[in-house]
Amino acid sequence: MSNPRVVFKATDFERPLVTVDVVIFTVMADQLRVLLVRRPEGDGEPFPARWALPGGFVDVDRDASLLACAERKLRDKTGVAAPYLEQLGSWGDARRDPRGWSTTHAYFSLIPKPEAVDDNATTITEWLPCDQAARRRLAFDHNTILGAAIERLRSKVEYTSLPAFLLPEPFTLPQLQRVYEVVLGRPLDKSAFRKRMLDADYLEEAGMVTGDHGRAAMGYRLRGRDHPTVFPRSFKSGE
Repeated sequence: MSNPRVVFKATDFERPLVTVDVVIFTVMADQLRVLLVRRPEGDGEPFPARWALPGGFVDVDRDASLLACAERKLRDKTGVAAPYLEQLGSWGDARRDPRGWSTTHAYFSLIPKPEAVDDNATTITEWLPCDQAARRRLAFDHNTILGAAIERLRSKVEYTSLPAFLLPEPFTLPQLQRVYEVVLGRPLDKSAFRKRMLDADYLEEAGMVTGDHGRAAMGYRLRGRDHPTVFPRSFKSGE
């Protein structure tokens, strides 16, 4: 006689805490910056008053997916939809959150310089240069997540058009080059940069605009925003 089939219910298993965190990058004052939030100080709050990446628990009634949760967190903290949002990775163990076994699914986002953070008055936020943010003792394992996001961004900038998502449109080629240089942390050859950007055919002319130093220059927009353009070779292999 065969053994009866054992049927398990979801409630038979203890569920881990599930959160989504978003590393939100922008460029301000010629610096790559990341948005940090100060955690609340109420009773039972883990890491009270510590700086952290924006994020929170998945809301099963509102979030149809992890991506939907990340988009909601981004809107809550910046008041804008994501010009660029990419899944970074997942972290989880029994020690990262004192409230219990926890897993977080991290994303990183690129947005143009924000006018202001659209947030409620009870939350303190700060756009901090990435090198300063990385030296702070952040809540949970957010130092690890931030480091992974910075590394991912700088690696992909070597061979893609990602920095264009950090600029409001229309933008000039010198403005785009400056954003590349800020993210990479080194200068790029002007003529080689211009040739690479135009040869990639991911920009379209948007008419003359006021560029750097008040001079008129051609403005550009992205042809598409579904994904960044991949260049045939990286900047590291030659300008």
